[in-house]
Amino acid sequence: MEFNKPYAVMGIVNVTADSFYDGGRYADTAAAVEHSLRLIGDGADIIDIGGSSTRPGAMLSTPESEIARVVPVIEGVARCGTGVPISVDTTWSATAKAAIEAGASWVNDVSGGRFDPNMAAAVADMGCAVVVMHSRGMPDTMQDGPRYADVVGEVACELAAAVEAFWQAGVSTDNIIVDPGFGFAKSVQHNIDLLDGLGKIASMGFPLLVGVSRKSFIGAITGRHVDERLSGSLAAAAAAYGRGASIFRVHDVRKTADFLKVLAAVGGVGAAGVSGAERVCFGSAADAECRI
Repeated sequence: MEFNKPYAVMGIVNVTADSFYDGGRYADTAAAVEHSLRLIGDGADIIDIGGSSTRPGAMLSTPESEIARVVPVIEGVARCGTGVPISVDTTWSATAKAAIEAGASWVNDVSGGRFDPNMAAAVADMGCAVVVMHSRGMPDTMQDGPRYADVVGEVACELAAAVEAFWQAGVSTDNIIVDPGFGFAKSVQHNIDLLDGLGKIASMGFPLLVGVSRKSFIGAITGRHVDERLSGSLAAAAAAYGRGASIFRVHDVRKTADFLKVLAAVGGVGAAGVSGAERVCFGSAADAECRI
């Protein structure tokens, strides 16, 4: 997971009909492969391919339907030999295994291992990178009155517990990325507070991925429709970068990549991750606790 710059851009490829922004545009395999290659040409450092919408209110797809959607796309992109890592956006271990066999090398699990008890062991067996994201509940109910006394502290502790579970299953800490889960079981104010306090999540010592691209909390702040949220998304990315985020999951790859190039060039704080010596060390399961 080494990149020769202080950030990486993850391009979103939704092979679904119901994703909140581009649902249906790339549901066809050929269109999804073409879009993936276009994003790589635009500067994507990673491609994230998903076959099930995880937007609030969505119903989970079965592993079988996900596999049917994403595997042909992953195979098509992998055959092109771009050298850009391919990530599979899934909560199911069966989909993860099929995707890795098809040419992916990352698993992006928005449930942080909660939905499939076999996911952590599967990731350990495959030796791939994994994005462990924070969320609560299920996609169809997660936005029904989410509550936190301290959203930053609670997200940090729950992420630490999820990371501990993956580590206990045998996943190397070098292969773990954390994601605070903007928009997942969080109100508009929760998202704002989480973005402001993101440095606490970064202090866990793992590469920090954020997905704020065109999300509803940006629409709530700006009053803009999803098609008009690029400026707000870039502002949120700048705030995240300055607080330690290093991987940005986005729809608008070229514009985000240009934005981050300039931000990094003029001395934005940024974080390409931290060294192993600075990482939080996890102990035994019996000694597991919030360590941040």
